[in-house]
Amino acid sequence: MITRDQQKIENTWKLEDIYENETLFEQEYTLVQSYCQEFKSYEGKLSDVSCLVSAIQCYEKINYYFGRVYVYANQRNHQDASNSKYQAMSAKAQLLAVELSQSTSWFEPEVLTLNNLDAPELKPYTRFLQSIIRQKDHVLDAKTEELLAKASDLASSPDDIFSMFNNADIRFEDCVDEKGNTYPLTQGTYISYMESKDRTLRKSAFDNLYKVYGQFNNSLSAMYYANCKASNFFSKEHKFENTLQSELFSNEIPYDVYDNLISTIHNHFDSMHEYVSLRKEILSYDQLHMYDFYVPLSKCDSHYTFEQAKEIVLKGLAPLGQDYLDLLQEGFDNRWIDVYENQGKRTGAYSWGCYGTHPYVLLNYNNTLNDVFTLAHEMGHALHTYYSNSNQSILDSDYRIFVAEVASTCNESLLIQYLLKESKDKDEKIYLLNYFLDQFKSTMYRQTMFAEFEKITHEMVSHNEVLTAETLNTIYLDLNKKYYGNDIVVDSQIQYEWSRIPHFYTPFYVYQYATSFAAAIAISTKILNHEDGIVEKYKTFLKGGCSQSPIDLLKICGIDMSKPDAIDQALLVFKDYIHQLEDLIHEN
Repeated sequence: MITRDQQKIENTWKLEDIYENETLFEQEYTLVQSYCQEFKSYEGKLSDVSCLVSAIQCYEKINYYFGRVYVYANQRNHQDASNSKYQAMSAKAQLLAVELSQSTSWFEPEVLTLNNLDAPELKPYTRFLQSIIRQKDHVLDAKTEELLAKASDLASSPDDIFSMFNNADIRFEDCVDEKGNTYPLTQGTYISYMESKDRTLRKSAFDNLYKVYGQFNNSLSAMYYANCKASNFFSKEHKFENTLQSELFSNEIPYDVYDNLISTIHNHFDSMHEYVSLRKEILSYDQLHMYDFYVPLSKCDSHYTFEQAKEIVLKGLAPLGQDYLDLLQEGFDNRWIDVYENQGKRTGAYSWGCYGTHPYVLLNYNNTLNDVFTLAHEMGHALHTYYSNSNQSILDSDYRIFVAEVASTCNESLLIQYLLKESKDKDEKIYLLNYFLDQFKSTMYRQTMFAEFEKITHEMVSHNEVLTAETLNTIYLDLNKKYYGNDIVVDSQIQYEWSRIPHFYTPFYVYQYATSFAAAIAISTKILNHEDGIVEKYKTFLKGGCSQSPIDLLKICGIDMSKPDAIDQALLVFKDYIHQLEDLIHEN
C-alpha cells in the first residue's frame, strides 16, 4: 500500500482549484466568521424588506465561502486521514460549521413571523423562503434553535468516531489463497477479493474482515445506538414522530415512498431467490455461501486500466449528447478525480464540490469492471452538480439526496446497455448480465434491506428500546435470511456487516439508492428507446437543483415516484435479465 506522497500527481485531484495555498483557506475561514457576525446584526430587523434582502444576500455569501472551506478541509483529510495536520483542519472546519449554525439559528424562526414575504424584491428567493415556511410546525423559538445548533457538534461524535476507526485505525490480517500466497486485506481490496475465482481467497478475506468487526462489535453497537439516539432527540425536539418522518419531510418525500419501496421489494422476493438459485447452479456448489455472492459467473476475467475505463465511459454515455461528453472529458483531463488508494485514504467513492468550483470525485480504483461503473456513477453525480450549479443560484442549487442518485445510476444503466450491445462473446455476455443482475441485487434489494434495518432499529429507539450488539446482529442476520432465501448459507459472520456501513450514520439515506435505481432504469430506457425530447428533459432535470421538490423534478422525465410503478417495472427488468442469463447458460 503506497503512501500519499508516493501518488503520481496526475492521479490526484487538484484541490488547488479551490485554494492555491492554505493561507487563502485561512483567510476565507476568517471571512466566514466575519459574515456570520454581520448576519447576526440583522436579527430582529427582518420586517424591513430591505434588511431581509440584505440578510439573504449575506447568507448566500456565508454558504459560498463556507462551502469552499468545508469541502477543502475535509477532502484534504479524506486523501490521508492519518495526517494530523489535515485531521486538525477538518476538525476546525467542523467547528466553523457549528459556529455558522449558531449564528444563523435565529433566522428561520424570525422569517416565520413575517407577513411581507410576497414583496417584489423577494421574488428571486421565492423557493428558498417557501422551503422555510413549510417548516413552520417544526421550527422552534430562536433561543431553542441556537441551543440545538450548539449541540449538533456533540451529535456528530458517533459518526466522527466511526469514521476515524473505519478509515484510519482498523487493520485486518492478510488473506490467503488456495496456494498459500498471502495478500494485504484493506477496505479497498476486500471487494476485489470477493470477486476472485479463488474460493479459498474469498473465504479467507470474508473471515478475516468480519473477525475484526466482530472483535469490536460492542463498541460499534454503542456508536450506532448513540447515533440513533441523537437523531431521535433532534427529530422529536422538532416535533416529528420519529427520525424517518423528519428525514423524509426535510427532503420533501411523501412517507408512502419509503413503505412502498419495502413492500414492493417484499412482493418480488421470488425473483431474488430465483437469482440465488441460478447462481448456485452455475457455480456448481453443494452450498452457496455469502462469500460466493460477488464472484463473476463466467470465465471472462476482464480488467481495465483507468485509461480504458475513461474511454469505455465516454462511449457508453454517448446517448446523452456531445455537451455531456465534453464535460466528462473536461473532468478527465483536469484532475477532478483522485484515482487510487493509498494509506489513510477514505474508503469507497464519492463526488463532492463547492459552488463556483468544479466538482471532485474520490475513487479507490482497482481495475475491475465494478470500478469502471463506479467511475460512471460518480461522474454522474459530478455532472449533475455541474449542471445544477451552472443553472441555479447558490440557494437553489443543492439538489436533494433523493434525486442525487438518479443521475449516477442512469449513467450505470446506459453503460451496461452499451456493453451488452457491443459484446459478441457468450462468456462476456454472461459476465455483463451477471454484473447487471448484481447491481440490482446490491442496489434494489440490499439497499432496501439496509433501509428496513434502519426502519426497525430507529423505531425501537423511538419507542425507548435499547439497541445492544446482540439485538442489532439478530435483526441483521434475520433480514439476510429473508431477503436471500433458502439456497444460500447465511454465514453467521454476516451479522456484523451492518457495523461497517458508513451510510448508517446518515439516517435514512440508503433507501434512495433503491428508489433512484428504479427511476434511473425508467429514464435510461426512455433514452435508449429514443423517446421524443427525453434527453433534453433529462438535462432540464439535471439543471433543476432544488428549485422544485424531488418528486416534481422527476415528473419532468415522466417518472412518478410517489407510486410503486417504477419499482415494479425495474424489478420486471431484473426478472427478464435473470431469464436471459438462464437461457445463455443452458444453450448448447
